[in-house]
Amino acid sequence: MLLIVHGGAGGRKPGKKVLRKLSESLSSGYKILINGGTALDAIVESITVLEDSGFFNAGLGGNPQLDGVRRLDASLMEGRYFKAGSVIGLEGIRNPIKVARLIMNLPHVILTNKGAKKIADAKKLDTLPEPDKESIDYLKKIKKEEKSLIKVYKKYFSTVGAVALDVHGDLAAGASTGGIPAMLPGRVGDTPIIGAGVYSENSLGAVSCTGVGEYIIRISLAKEMCMNLKTMQPHEAAVLSLKRLSKIGGKAGIILINNKGQFTITHTTEYMPSGYADKRGIVVKEGFEKVQGLLEF
Repeated sequence: MLLIVHGGAGGRKPGKKVLRKLSESLSSGYKILINGGTALDAIVESITVLEDSGFFNAGLGGNPQLDGVRRLDASLMEGRYFKAGSVIGLEGIRNPIKVARLIMNLPHVILTNKGAKKIADAKKLDTLPEPDKESIDYLKKIKKEEKSLIKVYKKYFSTVGAVALDVHGDLAAGASTGGIPAMLPGRVGDTPIIGAGVYSENSLGAVSCTGVGEYIIRISLAKEMCMNLKTMQPHEAAVLSLKRLSKIGGKAGIILINNKGQFTITHTTEYMPSGYADKRGIVVKEGFEKVQGLLEF
């Protein structure tokens, strides 16, 4: 059994509170695995802890868009039957990962705000407060100058995600985000796109990505890495695809596990707060394997 969680790749050094919250997330999710629960349920639990914390760009800490509204994305995929659920642009709901889980039980895979919000309201899921004054003031500040917007876009990502392998041999992957800071209303990144932000297949592995979504989408990063696992070990599979991503100008971080429980936590950014939990305990760091010698912005 194995659970891996990340708190987003980027150039901002994570504080102690972030690392402690990642440990809490891993502990909470791994308890589910220990008790015979599914990889999917462990991921939902772990990501919910991160969404509720307000420390990450997900859930309570999600970035407001240029019009001051928080629109959240999330996705889940399990590796046995390839079932997936995704929500795009969800407004007013604290835990989009829970909505993605509900969507998995429908004939659909992806829902945007209108349909997803009705499901969340019917299930009485926790609501999301309006962005605080600090977030709005920051938004106003960076809106004044185009260069500031570009700088923020390239440096700060902070999507959260998780992958897991349970006692039944099933794999799963999930992710949740508030998007990039000060993005245009209606923008969609990689997080809710199955095959780009997340992918899971029991015969191969499971992946959750973070970074500049526009680049990740272009090469279907998560699916590509899983396909690499047919002939490669996890770290080799990750580095190959991250190098391809770098050639088109993208930066990213990934957590990748294969069907044997071998894994890698790899990033091209300066930091990627993340960690894993297994029978030996919990390990959390501000970054793991940074891939060197790639194209820089």
